[in-house]
Amino acid sequence: MAGETTSPFLQQPCVNVSYFTEDDFLPFDKIASGGFANVFKAKHKLWRLDLAVKCSHLLREESFSFERNMSHLAEETARMVKIRFKYILPIYGICTKPAGIVMEYMQNGSLDKLLVRYTITWLMKFRIIHEMAMGMNFLHSMNPPLLHLDLKPGNILVDENLHIKIADFGLSKWEDDLSSKQHVERSVVRGTINYMPPELLNGPSGVKHDVYSFSIVLWEILTQQKSYAGTNTMAVFVKVVAGARPCLKLIPENSPQECAQMVDLMKRCWDQELDRRPAFSEIVMETEMLFGLLQFPDIQISNSTKIPKLTPPSSSISVQNGTIITEIANSELQRLNLLAKTGSSDELSIDCRREILQLLLENDITNLKKALRKEHVTLNFMEDYTLLHLAVFTGDVQLVKLVLKYGGSVNAQTSRGLTPLIVAVQNRFVDLTLLLIEEGADVNLTDEDNWTPLHFASQNGDDRIGRLLLDKDAHVNIKEHDGWSPLHLASQNGHENVARVLVSRQANINLQESDNRTSLHLAAYHGHYNIAKLLIGQGANLNETQVGLRTPLHLAAERGFFRVARLLVKSGADVDCLDDSHFTPLHLSALNGYTGICRHLLKHGANINQRTVQNWTPLHLASQKGQITTVHLLIESFSCLDVAGDMEWTPLHLATCYNHEEVVSELLVSGANPNVTDVSGWTPLHLAAHKDRLCCLLKLLHHKANVNAANRFGWTSLHLAALKDNAVIVKTLIRNNANLEAEDGYQNTPLQLAVKYRKQSVINVFTGEDLLKADSQP
Repeated sequence: MAGETTSPFLQQPCVNVSYFTEDDFLPFDKIASGGFANVFKAKHKLWRLDLAVKCSHLLREESFSFERNMSHLAEETARMVKIRFKYILPIYGICTKPAGIVMEYMQNGSLDKLLVRYTITWLMKFRIIHEMAMGMNFLHSMNPPLLHLDLKPGNILVDENLHIKIADFGLSKWEDDLSSKQHVERSVVRGTINYMPPELLNGPSGVKHDVYSFSIVLWEILTQQKSYAGTNTMAVFVKVVAGARPCLKLIPENSPQECAQMVDLMKRCWDQELDRRPAFSEIVMETEMLFGLLQFPDIQISNSTKIPKLTPPSSSISVQNGTIITEIANSELQRLNLLAKTGSSDELSIDCRREILQLLLENDITNLKKALRKEHVTLNFMEDYTLLHLAVFTGDVQLVKLVLKYGGSVNAQTSRGLTPLIVAVQNRFVDLTLLLIEEGADVNLTDEDNWTPLHFASQNGDDRIGRLLLDKDAHVNIKEHDGWSPLHLASQNGHENVARVLVSRQANINLQESDNRTSLHLAAYHGHYNIAKLLIGQGANLNETQVGLRTPLHLAAERGFFRVARLLVKSGADVDCLDDSHFTPLHLSALNGYTGICRHLLKHGANINQRTVQNWTPLHLASQKGQITTVHLLIESFSCLDVAGDMEWTPLHLATCYNHEEVVSELLVSGANPNVTDVSGWTPLHLAAHKDRLCCLLKLLHHKANVNAANRFGWTSLHLAALKDNAVIVKTLIRNNANLEAEDGYQNTPLQLAVKYRKQSVINVFTGEDLLKADSQP
């Protein structure tokens, strides 16, 4: 078991290290392997916790350096087990057999796999970079600094919440006695040469080694590509020593403006001169700033609302195609011609089939009936279509009767399950439908997607055929493969006539399909008022929830179907019902600007300040979308103006961020606080400066917004305008008494920020202001 017992290969065991053996775990499961080590997932028997065991190839018992390496490992592990930091992978101890390190298991594996498998948002990219910088800053801030010396995406692990932890730190210290050339050679074996700094040939570079490696990882995160792809490994190092670096043109064009500043940091980190590379204590401040610039709340709406319109399955598509006979006939004739040339079939049989097909192709029904013989009805064509199927396609009742007379199988199915009856129903051939039913067609026989003839009749809105099928005991509540009943289809497509027939035959009004939608959900979603009224009159459950906990009222409110929404409210639907994100119908109608529905819901007691899971009120959503008429209604109805939503953003923050000038004016005139701050200390004026919202900025200043308010980074609006290189906003802020000497949390004035990031247009503004001040002094 895990403990602090003496290890057989150590003369002086490290008493602070826990030792494990394979007996402490359930069977190992290899999850990764490489030139340096294998990694296993293993569940601890007592702790019931998944752990990772990394077994280095240097730790094989047969190795002549086994005991020395184990001693080094124990010494390093004794130091590493004490390290506890949010972005550093915890070490639990040493496994003696097999020999390796026991550490936390990370569910999403390494960063290199994440970068290949998924398209990562810019916000997440910046977060990963910042978390990596924080982890490395922690290691380098130790006394003495703990060097990583092998920083790469493969050694950055990702947890279930997509936060990162740095692994394998300090382990390269085992190899301190290697020469620089051996370091390079070992890096080639491990696949880490891309991350090695150019000065490695001249000896260890200390903390700046990790800074260089960080810059290459940063490039791979921004581009989601492998650095120096397609280049020979040793050639990479030769190029790097000569000054080559990964191509900047591969950084996506859709990157945010802040990416340019991140690239500037990256270039400084991979500088050829060590002294020009920043320390991680500086790097982490910049990554924090850049990550902060991208942190804005995201209004998350359940994606379960959208209902894909169910259409006939693939098996019926060909049924709707008027050229099906032509396709089958041409295909079969080509095949028969090939058989005739090879002599691999009876010539009489070929001629017989050719005659029938040619007559079908020419639509010569009269001569086809004359030529038809009993032996013809056994013919099968492509996709297992029979002659009876093709006869039904023609719509000729007498031809169908003749095929049936000669023994055609009334319930024959194609390879996709189509029966002659399904073909007749889909093509709305009433007389043929009646004939086939009288000849014994199974009205409940389904195709491969479990569609019955009644499903097709309901889809088509054909109440006459629907009655014929029901009169012959068609199952009224039968479900196809997605759980849709005939009533679902009629309700979706607005076929009131069919819906009435189905209801009169005891169709289950509240039957739910695979996503728990009832027919009333579908009628509400598509705005079919008369069907909704019919269903409600028959006792439909007004507050039944589909996937995502959406009710029919949610759907009608979101889609803007006022009459349906009014009907549901009048019939007793819950106006404050919550979906799985705690959106009410009022939230959804406000978001989409359906002011009439909002007014009706409020009139019937809807909670105007109800919050979603993210703390958004209806006013937040209307403000974010710029729904000025709805905003006016909500304010008139006494909605809270300064209520804090996600990240403590108010409606004014959202309207400013998304540049809705009219909404900003309406909120300010109605008394919204222009100086309210979010969780990071951002005011709406900060957002106006950062997002280049000049008109919104002017309105905020007119309503006494504090021009020198500082957020938690110490930035004023002038700092943000300087970073954006917006000379017009900089001039506007200066004219409104912005403090030119205000310092942020890193002791930067707005001018110093502009100089640092080479924002020339605002530098000119600042230096011009300085000259004006100088001229005015005696």
